[in-house]
Amino acid sequence: MYSIENCAVSRDLMEYERRDSIAEDACDLIGHNMLMVGPPGTGKTLLANAMPGLLPSLSESDALTVASVRSVAGVRFEPADWACPPFRAPHHGASAVAIVGGGRHITPGEVTLAHAGILFLDELTEFKRHVLESLREPLEAGMITISRAEYRVSYPARFQLIAAMNPCPCGYAGDERGFCRCTPDRIARYLEKISGPLLDRIDVHVQIGRLSSEELRKPPKTPEPDSAQLREQVTQCRQTQFVRQGCLNRELDAERLDEFCPMQPAAESLIQQSMEKLHLSARACHRMIKLSRTLADLDGEQIISASHVAQAAAFRHFAVRSLTA
Repeated sequence: MYSIENCAVSRDLMEYERRDSIAEDACDLIGHNMLMVGPPGTGKTLLANAMPGLLPSLSESDALTVASVRSVAGVRFEPADWACPPFRAPHHGASAVAIVGGGRHITPGEVTLAHAGILFLDELTEFKRHVLESLREPLEAGMITISRAEYRVSYPARFQLIAAMNPCPCGYAGDERGFCRCTPDRIARYLEKISGPLLDRIDVHVQIGRLSSEELRKPPKTPEPDSAQLREQVTQCRQTQFVRQGCLNRELDAERLDEFCPMQPAAESLIQQSMEKLHLSARACHRMIKLSRTLADLDGEQIISASHVAQAAAFRHFAVRSLTA
C-alpha cells in the first residue's frame, strides 16, 4: 500500500542540528497532531519542514483526491508531485476563509489543500483566535463543511497538524540561558489564543530547549538515524496499522478502541489515573489510547503496556501550561 520513494521536500532531517531523542520521538509519532514549544532558534521550524520527507508516498486513492483538490483550488499540479503528501505552511496573518475555505467564489482552504499531508502552523499564537478555533471541526471530523446563503459544500480535510510556538512573547520563558522579560499576566494573555478544546485535539506536546555551543559542536556518541531509516520505520509502522484495522491509529473511532487497542491491566489502571490527575476529557483519553497504540506498534508489541501509556501521558503534557500557574 505504501512506497518509501523520496518525494521532493523542502529540507532533510540530516540538516537538523539536534537529531537527538526529541527529534527522533517527534519523527516516530508523525501522523499524530503535534505542538512544539521552545525559545527562538531551537530548530522547531526546521524539524517541521523535514517531516514531509519521512512520510510514505500516497496511496492511489489519496493521490487522486489530492490532485482533484488542487484542480478545484486552481493550484498548479506538477507531475513530479504525484503521490507526494502535501505540506502547507500558511502565514500567521491568514484569514479564517484562507484556512478553512469559502469566499464569494467557493474555494478550498489550507485544511483541504493539506489533506493526506501536513498542515504546519508556525508562530501558532500569532494566528487570530477565531482562525485557530475554525480548525476544531476538521481536526475532529477529517472534513470541513462550508455553509453560506448561496452554497453548502463539504471538502476533505484529513491532515496532520504540526504547530510551533514560543513559550511567551519574548520567547525565553523557562529557558535557563535566556532572560524572560514577560510578566505572568502578559504570558497569560499570550497563551489565551490557544483554547482548551484545540489543545484537546493535539496528541503530542514537545518542549524543545536550547543547546549550548558545546553541545552543538559535539559529534553524536552513536550514529543517529537518517531520513531514509526513519522513513522506513514510519512506513512499517503505518503498514502494520493498515493491515490490522484498515486505517491509521489516529483515525480509529471510539467503538473500535476496545477491539484494536487491547491493554494490560496495569495500562488500564494508568489510563484511569491519568484521566483523574491530568483532568482529561473523554476525547483526550481516547486520543491518548490511540497514541499508546502507536507507541506499542513502534515497539512491535501487540498489547499496550503501562510504559506505552506513561509515554503517551507525558507527550500530552502541555509544555507551557505551568508558565501561567
